[in-house]
Amino acid sequence: MAPLLSRLFFLHFEGTSFVAEREDGELAGFLVGFLSQTDPHEAYVHFIGVAPEERGSGLGRELYERFFAEVAAHGRTVVRCVTSPVNEASVAFHKALGFEVERVAADYDGPGEDRVLLVRTL
Repeated sequence: MAPLLSRLFFLHFEGTSFVAEREDGELAGFLVGFLSQTDPHEAYVHFIGVAPEERGSGLGRELYERFFAEVAAHGRTVVRCVTSPVNEASVAFHKALGFEVERVAADYDGPGEDRVLLVRTL
């Protein structure tokens, strides 16, 4: 996971990034998000992950709800995130949380790297 998610996210976005551990201390899930530096009304979720054996347990929703509460306390009313169009499970999960597909952006992360831009109003 380290190549995808540097420790700096947990150091510099500590108040809006969360880690969930199992009772045995193993990682169960995490959410890395931050308050937008560009738009004072927005927050952004950079990365969320839930261990395969924890999926369906409500942990992903719990991490998002914690993030929503934290960013709302900072006056943020819009949350954004991005996923891949081929990750249908992610798109469905986000829709179930109340996100809407804003658009599919062609070449968002480079040639052939389309992304689904999602938005939710708090």
